[in-house]
Amino acid sequence: MSRHPELLIPASSLEVLKTAVVFGADAVYIGGEAFGLRAKAKNFSMDDMREGIAFAHEHDVKVYVTANILAHNEDLSGVRAYFEELKEIKPDALIIADPGVFDIAKEVCPEIDRHISTQANNTNYGTYNFWYRQGASRVVSARELSMKEIKELRDNIPADLEIETFVHGAMCISYSGRCLLSNYFTGRDANRGACTHPCRWKYAVVEETRPGEYMPVYENERGTYIFNSKDLCMIEYIPELIDAGIDSFKIEGRMKTALYVATVARTYRRAIDDFQKDPELYRKNMPWYLDQISNCTYRKFTTGFFFGKPDQDAQIYDSNTYVKEYTYLGIVGSVEDGLCRIEQRNKFSVGEQIEIMKPDGRNVEVMVERILNEDGEEQKSAPHPKQVLWVKLSEAPEKYDILRRMEQE
Repeated sequence: MSRHPELLIPASSLEVLKTAVVFGADAVYIGGEAFGLRAKAKNFSMDDMREGIAFAHEHDVKVYVTANILAHNEDLSGVRAYFEELKEIKPDALIIADPGVFDIAKEVCPEIDRHISTQANNTNYGTYNFWYRQGASRVVSARELSMKEIKELRDNIPADLEIETFVHGAMCISYSGRCLLSNYFTGRDANRGACTHPCRWKYAVVEETRPGEYMPVYENERGTYIFNSKDLCMIEYIPELIDAGIDSFKIEGRMKTALYVATVARTYRRAIDDFQKDPELYRKNMPWYLDQISNCTYRKFTTGFFFGKPDQDAQIYDSNTYVKEYTYLGIVGSVEDGLCRIEQRNKFSVGEQIEIMKPDGRNVEVMVERILNEDGEEQKSAPHPKQVLWVKLSEAPEKYDILRRMEQE
């Protein structure tokens, strides 16, 4: 059976959710203020969630809510109360890792689909079949699976059990994303939403009898980043992903900006649509996808575990920094009398060349002609983050377009 893959995009806030929807998501996953695994992500209040779900549903886009903590005893009563609230606002699915939490969802809101998080360690078809019998409609594959394993898995599970797989974004170095380092070093439990990303830190080895003598793990003047993976990018392998029987292509990044989300959503949307229209068109447009996908911040790319175990080339040993080619300036909230309203995110000035990034794939170069504050006073530049501005560009943008600036080498 030929599957039409869903493009599943993360959102850290209502603004980013709307961006994901406009720029091509089929579904969006979000966290509420509790029980998701990104305590530091801005996350959604119940009101924002309600508005986000309504907006997505108007555009035929689904919304999944993460409730994928590994719960302790004291979490369970709160989970129950939370699911009672979610029952009212009707997301399309809950993403769950813990069997206890799963049982509560089944009891409190059985009408909401239940998806099994990657945190639940889903590495074989027996596990998939187990969750199917419990009433799950989808299982997110562990990141350690190869394409061959996913294909074999698909051959051994019911046709109506969906497989969701990460295809793009930051790779957690811990097994299926379950990290013990964060809790050990900082007391903040990654499995309950408070990861401090110790995999991005710089490490050295100290021998017990020589305290204070730091020996580099890898010879480099900047120290070492032995746990620091490159980012996953599978845009060149969409035919293989579809052939393996994956139903949902998941993008990582519930901590990312609207610019990142727009860039990744737009590029994968075009690549999937092109391939399904004509595989030749997909191959022909590959340089465009690769160029676009590198426009957002990333840590160089790898194909992860898809084609066998990653080797040393999948790691970045000399730094933990992102490659950054564009700066996010703001998202167009409305357009009136040739002026666009934005909440400014980074500094820009009158006379500068910037780009309008459009959902249809176009990037339009424009000049900033005027900047006005909310009181209608002229400004030469916009130095204050989150300031609401009215901006005149040499070509008027449309609502939900994104403004960005190319960084000089």
